[in-house]
Amino acid sequence: MPLEPATLAPPSDASRDYLWTLNFGPQHPATHTTLRLILKLEGERVVGATPDIGYLHSGFEKIGEKLDYNQYVTVTDRMNYISPMANNVAWHHAVETLMGITPTSRCQYLRVIICELARISDHLLSVGAMGLDVGAFTFFLYGFYQREKIYDIFESLCGARFTNSYTRVGGVMHDITPVTIEKIREFLRDFPRTLADMERLLNRNRIFVDRTKGVGVLTKEQAISRSASGPVARASGVPRDLRRDEPYLAYGDFDFQVCCATAGDCFARYYVRLAEIRESLKIVQQALENLPAGPVNVGIDERAVLPDKQQVYQTIEGTITHFELLMWNRGFEVPHDECYAATEAPNGELGFYLVGDGSHVAYRARCRPPSFIHFALFPHLIHGHTLSDVVAVLGSLNIIAAELDR
Repeated sequence: MPLEPATLAPPSDASRDYLWTLNFGPQHPATHTTLRLILKLEGERVVGATPDIGYLHSGFEKIGEKLDYNQYVTVTDRMNYISPMANNVAWHHAVETLMGITPTSRCQYLRVIICELARISDHLLSVGAMGLDVGAFTFFLYGFYQREKIYDIFESLCGARFTNSYTRVGGVMHDITPVTIEKIREFLRDFPRTLADMERLLNRNRIFVDRTKGVGVLTKEQAISRSASGPVARASGVPRDLRRDEPYLAYGDFDFQVCCATAGDCFARYYVRLAEIRESLKIVQQALENLPAGPVNVGIDERAVLPDKQQVYQTIEGTITHFELLMWNRGFEVPHDECYAATEAPNGELGFYLVGDGSHVAYRARCRPPSFIHFALFPHLIHGHTLSDVVAVLGSLNIIAAELDR
């Protein structure tokens, strides 16, 4: 029996015989094998859509109540797996808010650098896959090649290309090296030429423009009332960016623009992401050239990070901290408190709600993923458009299934 979308009135008896129910995904390439949409069609016109989620549900939030605050960073890599570094920072930003820890200046700048590189990587795949879904294969290859260069940077930084697990409570795995700094400078020098080529490929491409302009329009009022954030909201004229409006880390030290549009259609969402890539390049350049000296981890008085070997061998405090964190497997304790902390992830507001009970694991760990909010917009955005517009609208939202389902 065909499913009726909950948000739409059932069709009249006269038109019921002419409506078709179509399963779009999860096998369809544009759904990346993990998203399913139950479409109600009148000819080729979409009159209803019901998202069916859960194909990549992994119980990430319950796992957060079993692993300690450092172990769980490996799980955040698997949420938005397109920009795992940004997830690492968001998780430990929430933990440090709960514990009242302020990272060192060098750590904050370093986290800003990896967050903005992750934003560039995420946006490149987002616009690249969107172009691929509507037929722009060359554009996708341009973006994917540059993502490989960012993977090279992350591999040089932490030893892993994809699942990085780089951050720690009160700091990071280890400091950046001159080799990695040189790789970043090379990327900053070469990438703008490729970005200009990508813009020339699509910005005035008649097929791409016809398939994206005026399609999937989300007004400013609708974006606010439906809790959209990130590029999706800014493409509809909502000038909200947590990096500017609720500064965290060292974002208050940098000069950058919040990129907005007013059309709220698929083309606007694509264009805002391209503009944000240029702003991220500016932030990385400023952070890299003004990187403060000093340690990347807080002191051993916090009892939250591993002390360096010199402290372990020469001080009793360092030896005890090392013993408690590793050999005793005690971890560190957090206050009996709760907090919500969010960062401006590539897809929007990524927040974590944590409840501490005094132990080394969270009593409750919940996530506010932008993909979950934005996938709920799809039935509204696609209503009245044709079947061929489904891939354009879905691609413009950049739904990451592991973050959606958690």
